[in-house]
Formats: sequence, structure tokens, C-alpha cells
Amino acid sequence: MKTRIQLMFFLAVFCLAAAGLAFAEGEEILWVTSGSADLKAERFISSDTIAELQRGAELSVQAYESRWYQVTTENGRTGWVYRGKVSETKPEIADSEKEDEGGGIGGLLGGLGGSSVETETADSARSIRGLSPEAKAYAEKTGTPKQSREALDQVLSISISARELESFLENGHVGEYAE
Repeated sequence: MKTRIQLMFFLAVFCLAAAGLAFAEGEEILWVTSGSADLKAERFISSDTIAELQRGAELSVQAYESRWYQVTTENGRTGWVYRGKVSETKPEIADSEKEDEGGGIGGLLGGLGGSSVETETADSARSIRGLSPEAKAYAEKTGTPKQSREALDQVLSISISARELESFLENGHVGEYAE
């Protein structure tokens, strides 16, 4: 009988330890990757804005529903943020970005991985130089028509403001504006 009680005691301790470990590992963390993320009272773009979140802000996930995360900020504010504004990967923030909080096109593309070139830098650099020497050589090697290269140069030279992009998303019901 004494052995059975000891076995149940050790089993209970093991279950509590496992539950505690699972709870500690279960907290999901996200980071704001966009330069213009709003913490909303409800999970709709038309909802009141509780706070403006800075790029790189750490958020604890409480729930996920219809492309919106319910999160708690480091200072304890709870609200909703659109999934396109956050990432599971902490963004690297360059010193120059910390000063102007830009992040390229209002920070919309700042969270995308795969390139360290900021959108604003890429826009101005490409509009000045057109195709890179490697791309130009590839186009000539593959016989890409001159009209196609010129059309690509024209597209690369186009730039829009953050407000124009926001208006496009809103009018097209794209991203966080899609309800």
C-alpha cells in the first residue's frame, strides 16, 4: 500500500512538472515587422486604435481569428493586430531605420525576408540604373526583346507614396481592409 501511494505521488509530481513545462513553452511571441501597425480594440480595421506599435515591438499572442492576432504588448495593453504586420521572426532594425521608422513603403514590405535592401533604397537605385549588369547580360544572352527590357525599366522606375499604397489597399479591400 505504501509503495502504491509513493508511486501515485511521483506520478502526480511528474504530471505537474510536464504541465508546467508545456505551459512555459506554449507562449507564442510575434514581432511587429511593419512600420505602421495599429493595435485595434476589435479585429477590424474600422475598430478604434488603442496604440500605434513600433517596428520590432514584442507581442504575446492570446488568440488568432480571421487573419487577426489578439496580442498583449510588453506594457500590458491587449488588442488586435493584422497578421500581415507581424512575424514569428524578430526583425533586424538598421540604425538608419530607427531614426525615421520608415521600413520602406510605410513599412509594409519591411518584414519580408530574403533581402536586406530597403524598399525606398531599391526604388531609387533601380530607377537610376535600370537593370543590373548581370540582368542585362542575361537578357541579351537569352534574347529578351528590347521592348520587354524597356517595359521592365519603366515598371522599376515607378514609385508611390505610403499614402497612395494605403489608399490602394483600402479601396481594393486588400490585406487588413478585407473584411
